[in-house]
Amino acid sequence: MGKKTKKEAEPPPKDVFDPLTIESKNAATVMLLLNSPEEEVLADVCEAIYRFALKGEENKATLLELGGVEPLTKLLTHEDKIVRRNATMIFGILTSNSDIKKLLRELDVMSSVIAQLAPEEEVVTHEFASLCLANMSVEYMGKVQIFEQGGLEPLIRLLTSPDPDVKKNSIECIYNMVQDVQCRATLQELNAIPPILDLLESEYPIIQLLALKTLDVVTNEKEFRAMLRDSQALDHLIKILETKELNDLHMEALSVMANCLEDKETMVLIQETVLKKLLSFAENSTNPDIQKNAAKAVTKAACDSENRKLFHEQEVEKCLITLLESENDGTKIAASQAISAMSENSSSKQFFNNQGIPQLIQLLKSDNEEVREAAAFALANLTTCNHANANAAAKADGIEALINTLSSGRNKVVANAATVLMNMATQEPLRLSIQTHDIMHALRGPLCSANKVVQSKATLAIAAIACDAKARTELRNSGGLEPLVELLRSKNNEVRNHASWAVMVCASDEPTATELCRLGALDILEEIDLSVSRKNKFSEVAYNKLLNHHLSLKYSKTGYLSSSNIINDGFYDCGRILIGTKFLPLKDLCLQEPSDLHTVLLVNSRSSDVEHSYHFSAGFGSPTEEKSEPTSGHNTALSKSATKEKGSRKGRGKKEEEKVKEEEEVAVAPKLTGEGNTDKEWCPPSDPDFCVYVCEVTKSILPITNIREQIELLAKYVAEKMGGKIPKEKLQDFSWQLHISELKFQLKSNVVPIGQIKKGIFCHRALLFKALADKIGIGCSLVRGEYGRAWNEVQLMNEPQKGLTGAFSPPEFYIVDLMFHPGALMKLRSQEADLYRFL
Repeated sequence: MGKKTKKEAEPPPKDVFDPLTIESKNAATVMLLLNSPEEEVLADVCEAIYRFALKGEENKATLLELGGVEPLTKLLTHEDKIVRRNATMIFGILTSNSDIKKLLRELDVMSSVIAQLAPEEEVVTHEFASLCLANMSVEYMGKVQIFEQGGLEPLIRLLTSPDPDVKKNSIECIYNMVQDVQCRATLQELNAIPPILDLLESEYPIIQLLALKTLDVVTNEKEFRAMLRDSQALDHLIKILETKELNDLHMEALSVMANCLEDKETMVLIQETVLKKLLSFAENSTNPDIQKNAAKAVTKAACDSENRKLFHEQEVEKCLITLLESENDGTKIAASQAISAMSENSSSKQFFNNQGIPQLIQLLKSDNEEVREAAAFALANLTTCNHANANAAAKADGIEALINTLSSGRNKVVANAATVLMNMATQEPLRLSIQTHDIMHALRGPLCSANKVVQSKATLAIAAIACDAKARTELRNSGGLEPLVELLRSKNNEVRNHASWAVMVCASDEPTATELCRLGALDILEEIDLSVSRKNKFSEVAYNKLLNHHLSLKYSKTGYLSSSNIINDGFYDCGRILIGTKFLPLKDLCLQEPSDLHTVLLVNSRSSDVEHSYHFSAGFGSPTEEKSEPTSGHNTALSKSATKEKGSRKGRGKKEEEKVKEEEEVAVAPKLTGEGNTDKEWCPPSDPDFCVYVCEVTKSILPITNIREQIELLAKYVAEKMGGKIPKEKLQDFSWQLHISELKFQLKSNVVPIGQIKKGIFCHRALLFKALADKIGIGCSLVRGEYGRAWNEVQLMNEPQKGLTGAFSPPEFYIVDLMFHPGALMKLRSQEADLYRFL
């Protein structure tokens, strides 16, 4: 055999391009190669683009401008594994750019990225695909797309990856996604808690931190807290807290624990061991952030009554008091909030009496408004329904600090300070002490606040403090009534109700009630009471209380005066006033020319020359004015002989009355028409006849001890002065209208003093009876009916029942007959009474 010769190499096929090595430093040139069909070229191009993108944000923006992002997205689904990997690496880097993220959402490539998380893909692919998803999940729409494309399940699976970067990216993406409630629900279904808890054992702090942050979010829901409890997660948390080297994780660990402590089951589970460690850890730690989070943990857990009880048994109060003395404001705030929560427990509230309250008072003087707010809130809770704590706050010089706090620019601080002052004012000694600090002037600012809560608390404080005349005077002088009245118009139900309550309290004396009426409180309250939606029990009481200081207006509006509504000098009846009609003061009515308008009936037992002047604001008559009662005659009795003596005095009395009348007529007319010396203060017209009536009934009827007899005699007396007994059949012939017209013409006014009416019917007689009865202490009401009708109702005790010693039947109400059978008493609900009222 011959020697073998070497076989010559076959020439390359004619249709194949010889290998070409291209070196380009231009990104635009490289972008053109992304459309190459060769896997090796695409892999190299992607690797070059990856290195280019790593160099900085400007390069990422350049790739976007050159249009390279869209062709790169197509490579995510390339058949070649290396091409897919390199393309995924690029997007892991590019998605830190917000513009590129926006474009990717529009291109809807999320499913392609999620596909790179499949188990068969390389670890590097997992790393950059999860990084891409973590970057995309920062924004809401990115979360939505990842969730809708089923990205949560592969991300949870990758939490057990051996590569720490894959774990870090996956837990970061999950953390971003669980901010959404729908994602949290799916996380629970996928049983994600165990692998997340395993991450707490990681040697990388960033992974532990992200795991804790994720747990902090999900444990706000009860179901996740139960899962953590079943997984012994608290042991992991305590282990972290006990490891000093992990102090940068302590805050998040405490926050997760705080969420877990909201469950009673967890509290019961840890009360013997973990809870003590937690409190000791918080009290002894020098890290203010840790102390703050520990206090927040107590606050959250203390929302449950059983938890508060357990905390109290572990003496959590001592720990909180220690935290109050921290130099860190955040810790002080958190401790104050925890005390607020614990104050719902009565034993804890009592514990803070000697310790805690003084420290909180000091915090009110802080320059930090948040500290002052938290301290004021804690004090408000501690002093509510607790006199001992209110006293403790006062002893700690809290009154001055609280009043100074009312000028704060922070609404919650002011509202809470006002609440504490209101709680203090429920005790008279403290209320008097508060009044010495110019409290009403300090509350004027909160009353003018635009904040509804501040308005509400300020009005409650006014209602609690304005319980005596001195406080109301201070409120009046400080200008506080005007904003208080304005709050009656509030559209907020609570503010309006509390303002009505405060007005009700302030209307307890005449000067304040007068000022409230001048400011329009009566009109506003009347409007409120006419509204179905705004009416409240406080507005109704406040309205009636103001009217009780303005009986003339009350009778015109309501047509009723009770036995406790005592008619005083200056009272006038101008008839029924319609809704929306202005109620004129007596002076204005007196200065009007006589007309066919309703006659105004005036009650005035003072003479025109009395030195005491009358001050009428909107028709007010002072209920405290002295009565013109004689100094003698109280020891006489109305016997038969006294009746005869009285009859003999009548003639002399009439002559004297006529003489006085003639002397007074000249003086009265100028006053009624506005003539005379205008420099002197105006006085209402005098009524000498009524003065005589008061003297006579005081002498003759007041000494009688039997109330029924007093009523009967007074009724006969009134009827005699008003034209005597009028039979029913002759009522139409009783020419009282002409008599009244003559008086109005004679007086040149529509105002007629009641004593000058000698022919009067129901309305005149009932008013005279009520006015005289009030002078001598006979209790009776005045009721206005229709068509000039009016009557008086009295309450009398019935006689003892037969056979029962000392037993009385209930008292009954009677109507006093002043017309047909003067002195007769008719049971209120009887046919006779109905006939009298409506005949």
